[in-house]
Amino acid sequence: MVMKAMVLGEVVPCMLMASMEFCTIGLTILASTVLSKGLSPLVFVVYTNALSSIYLLPYNTFIVTKNKREDLLPRFFLLGFVGVTMAQNLAFVGLSYSSPIAAIGMGCTIPSFSFILAVFCRRTNVDLRSSSNRIKLMGTLISVAGAVTLTLYRGPVVKDPSTHLQLAPRLFVFLSHNENWVLGCALFVAASLSYSIWNIIQVGIVEKCPDVMTVASSSTLLGTFQSALLAIVTERDPTAWRLEFDMALLVIVLTPLFGSLIKSHVYMWCAQRKSQFYVIMFKPFGVVVAGMFGCVFFAQTFHYGSLMAAVISGIGYYSMMWGQIKEDESKKAKANIQEESIPLLQEEQV
Repeated sequence: MVMKAMVLGEVVPCMLMASMEFCTIGLTILASTVLSKGLSPLVFVVYTNALSSIYLLPYNTFIVTKNKREDLLPRFFLLGFVGVTMAQNLAFVGLSYSSPIAAIGMGCTIPSFSFILAVFCRRTNVDLRSSSNRIKLMGTLISVAGAVTLTLYRGPVVKDPSTHLQLAPRLFVFLSHNENWVLGCALFVAASLSYSIWNIIQVGIVEKCPDVMTVASSSTLLGTFQSALLAIVTERDPTAWRLEFDMALLVIVLTPLFGSLIKSHVYMWCAQRKSQFYVIMFKPFGVVVAGMFGCVFFAQTFHYGSLMAAVISGIGYYSMMWGQIKEDESKKAKANIQEESIPLLQEEQV
């Protein structure tokens, strides 16, 4: 019985979260492959989010509710614009110019951007006397250093193409054929900034609409319409929308199925079993997975500098999370002290 509880409490959540990162990197490599073979990233975003909207429709209580709150619709529209139309289009266009290691490395900067935005918007105060704020500031600097290094320094390839067995690249693409590394990284920075804004907006919306799946479904649906308009304006060639029974169609079907249903439910289950911090702490594990794939299967196009920079960004990510955990613990301790002091004050008054 004790062994079963330990497996359910520790082993299963860890294995599930690790497998989610493996699948995420695998799908990112598949997306990089189909984008390099000619699929438009804007069309890709439209198709994947359209399927996500269909998958999430049964969870949407806002559409079927008769007494709809009119103030939520513009908020869902804004959330879809920032999270889908801006962030996802920027990210997949960036992927079409770079590689998955750039995607995961820049993704680790999102907490730092969120912290910077919170400071500028005066949603949080930076008190250098607080150890948690000092740690978060240090994490922000490390993340920015990692992002700059990832953009400007790539270093030598892991293995010379002339001496490496090139089996995987014939089927899959890690580094885009239309490579423009600096532009790709710059687009990922813009996407990370957009996701940071999206996180801030989402927090406010969830306070008004606690049903997370309804928020996700509604914003995805509205973001799909917005992205479709953007793609129609920018993609004038009708053949860009044509799909065939090939890898591109497979990736388009699997990406929303994994992201909207499997990954989201696994994250919620692990957050309930462990904590929200437990879930987000696995994000930099993708750097390890991407580095392993790059070194083993794509060594002729994988650079040491890119891996080193992504690791630096991951360290910055963990520093930010460490500072956030210390801040939450400090708030809980102050709250407990206040609760304990209230009965004492009441006794003194009596």
